[in-house]
Amino acid sequence: MSPLASVARTIGRFGRSRIPPQLVVQITNRCNARCPQCGMRRSADIARFDLPAAVMERLLGACAVKGVQAISFTGGEPLLMRADLVRWLQAAGRAGIPYIRTGTNGFLLQGAERPDFTSRIQRLAETLAATPLRNFWISLDSALSEVHEGMRGLPGVVAGIEKALPIFHAAGIYPSANLGLNRCVGGERTHALRPEAYDGRPAYLAAFYRAYGDALDRFYRFAADLGFTIVNTCYPMSIDAPETAGGLKAVYAATAVEDLVRYAADEKAMLYKALLDTIPRHRGRLRIFSPLSALHALQQSHAGAAGTDAFGCRGGVDFFFIDAQAGDTYPCGYRGNENMGKFWELDLNAIRPDGDCRRCDWECFRDPSELCAPFLLALHAPLRLMGKMRGDGRYRRLWIEDLRYYHACDLFDGRRPPRPGRLRRFSI
Repeated sequence: MSPLASVARTIGRFGRSRIPPQLVVQITNRCNARCPQCGMRRSADIARFDLPAAVMERLLGACAVKGVQAISFTGGEPLLMRADLVRWLQAAGRAGIPYIRTGTNGFLLQGAERPDFTSRIQRLAETLAATPLRNFWISLDSALSEVHEGMRGLPGVVAGIEKALPIFHAAGIYPSANLGLNRCVGGERTHALRPEAYDGRPAYLAAFYRAYGDALDRFYRFAADLGFTIVNTCYPMSIDAPETAGGLKAVYAATAVEDLVRYAADEKAMLYKALLDTIPRHRGRLRIFSPLSALHALQQSHAGAAGTDAFGCRGGVDFFFIDAQAGDTYPCGYRGNENMGKFWELDLNAIRPDGDCRRCDWECFRDPSELCAPFLLALHAPLRLMGKMRGDGRYRRLWIEDLRYYHACDLFDGRRPPRPGRLRRFSI
């Protein structure tokens, strides 16, 4: 059975209106990086918490009972809790969760010039490889080493990443580069963009599109040259001032109101268009998680295109965020004013299955929601699916191409090497 057929069968098993449950679990909000766009940076004046082991044990027990299929252990910086993290990765496997993920800002990958670097990274890679971990991400914010290292406050980390990747590969782990989109992604060329420097908004947006397209093209080439085989792109994790004033408060402090990650709607439309146009040029070499159908839907939505019908996010329906402070459940890290209580006390079947949300763009839940939604509609609303596919021919073509590509990528299995013969079919 192909990976995509397996996904369709799994969706069917969870009911005609459900996607298999997925959790993002914040195990700590401690961090040792200084990322200016993140409220958990080491200089942030916030209370720090680690998720208690007793809470994690109950949570993983509930995952086994409720059939959770994917879990991401996030931070802060997850590798600050290495011993606990390894135990929890093992326990997640015993709970029957097939898609287990975690990652790092890369602080342990500094010091590539030190004599103990290779042995130290080998121990880390072998320790992780001995767990059922499926995907391991490493943050990378720019193709310019000095920009990434300056933002993160981690000098020398890019050289360490390049030296560490073959060690991880030898251990059977193929890490993902995790790009958090920001105004410094292209260095000064994107950071210095100002509308007042152009003759009208259309001229500015055209320059914006070109600058980000070039920056993204350079980033994907850089990631592949470093040795990455998988790339994930995080859409801007911002929360706008009007929403904050209206009472919305993100529970996940990686959100920010800083200009570094805030974009106007028309800028977002150009940003997603740049991604949509750039990614296909690199699908023949890299396994890039971002589905083109989701990017198309977001681009059309922010451009105000008539008839746009993005499927929306299943956060709070099938996907949930668990915070480190109290181990409480939220629809996502964005909707922090909607505490749903303890996950083990939730009756997932009592949650309305039609609660799609469009309040943010975050890819963590939006991308899988958009990709899986047509499977759901085929089961319970086939006429709506037919109307969607007929009404937006480009979406239909992109979604089908995404399915073919995801199959070629083995659903981005980070424990398997890429299959160049399969990926070459997507070269353009």
